[in-house]
Amino acid sequence: MPADHSQLTIALFGASGKTGQQFLTQALKKGYQVNALVRTPVKLTASSPQLKVLAGDVLNPSDVARTVQGSHVVVSLFGQVKGSPKQLQTDGTRNIVAAMRAHGVPKVISLSGGGLPDEHDQPKFADKLIRGIMKLVVPHILTDAAGHAQVLRQSGLDWRIVRGPRLTDQPYTGRYRVGWVGINASTSIGRADLAEFILRQVESDEFSGQMPFVSY
Repeated sequence: MPADHSQLTIALFGASGKTGQQFLTQALKKGYQVNALVRTPVKLTASSPQLKVLAGDVLNPSDVARTVQGSHVVVSLFGQVKGSPKQLQTDGTRNIVAAMRAHGVPKVISLSGGGLPDEHDQPKFADKLIRGIMKLVVPHILTDAAGHAQVLRQSGLDWRIVRGPRLTDQPYTGRYRVGWVGINASTSIGRADLAEFILRQVESDEFSGQMPFVSY
């Protein structure tokens, strides 16, 4: 990848969400070029000569391909919201992987929650309780997260899934821990700090093929 941030283009999915907007603001401030696919462009508050906004849907393969083309790395921050198709993240990730293969883009960073299990996790009672409640109330979110992870594992790409607990809107601190569920971890993280960690992964190989858990 180019050493100069301005020579590196990020294909961004989920830019209009709360975490996505934090990530986009930080990426532009660092000098990255960003191709952002959003269903409703007016929801984006950021504007910059470095930002190319594409209107479209992650479930539309041609929209995804237009976004990925010419990029060096993909950052996928979209996920389930009220009214989303039950396999939104799985199907959208499948489209992203296909576009990355077609356009020779090797690296993807995806966002998920602590409900997605990893072999390194040692969940405590509170973690198990939260996951148990999710299984009862929103089982499709857990199923979709697991489906998207399977797509990435089988992709042959350089992937990593950043996981977080309950997300808050507290101001940026720059102080957080990177561990696993139940290990060197807590139950919340601010979106601004989570976005910083995700941005760091754009040019880092530290967590290739892993699912680190970021929290305070």
